[in-house]
Amino acid sequence: MTMAYWQKEIRSLMGKAIHRYGLIQEGDRIMVGVSGGKDSLSLFHLLHERSKRVPIRYELFPVYIDLGFGSGRAEILKNYFENKGLAYHIEFTDIGRRANSPENRENPCFLCSWERRKHLFHLVQRFKCNKIALGHHQDDIIETLLLNIFYSAEISTMVPLQTLFKGKITLIRPFALLEEKKVERFAREMDLPFGPSGCPSSGKTKRKVIKDIIGSLNKKDRRVKGNIFRALSNIKIDYTLTPKGHSCEGGNV
Repeated sequence: MTMAYWQKEIRSLMGKAIHRYGLIQEGDRIMVGVSGGKDSLSLFHLLHERSKRVPIRYELFPVYIDLGFGSGRAEILKNYFENKGLAYHIEFTDIGRRANSPENRENPCFLCSWERRKHLFHLVQRFKCNKIALGHHQDDIIETLLLNIFYSAEISTMVPLQTLFKGKITLIRPFALLEEKKVERFAREMDLPFGPSGCPSSGKTKRKVIKDIIGSLNKKDRRVKGNIFRALSNIKIDYTLTPKGHSCEGGNV
């Protein structure tokens, strides 16, 4: 069966990100953080498919951290991985319940994300992986930039390649060049078993506010979202309020 253009584009953009940012090398053992949502399942599916046709060898090890919401995701993913004959790990926790408890009303998403990340770092060492692949896409990168500007007073975002703990662990985001709508279409067309996490804060977060703002602006001018993303590679240091001694010659970095 001939592959549709949009499917070719998805594979091409993921491959472009992998090559542009040097995300995967020969012999990598990559833990894939699978949340049960469309993004991480699409990422795992595409990386697994890619591993069979590229000239370098790398291993994938999917991990699901159950946050304790009783969503039933663990059983669904267990069946999915076992039907494919894949090694995997499911970690049961109460992270979500603690993060959304009455004692932590102010910022449940921060605590949940922080604790989930700590579990991943522990597991990546336990299972002897050198990289963690996450399903964050271009929309996540754009939204994080504006979240950090609006709510943290800093200009920063997720990056495609991030080394931690003096190079012992590397985070990679192979979907960095992919729009969310393309990932969602792929997940639906491939009939991947994605679904809601069961989180009570879903749809009520600051990220949702930012997503709506960007969506509204993009409806009026379809260049807006792409321009925000491209701006991350077009920083004019001489036209920012950098402290004395921190300016760069030449303007663009």
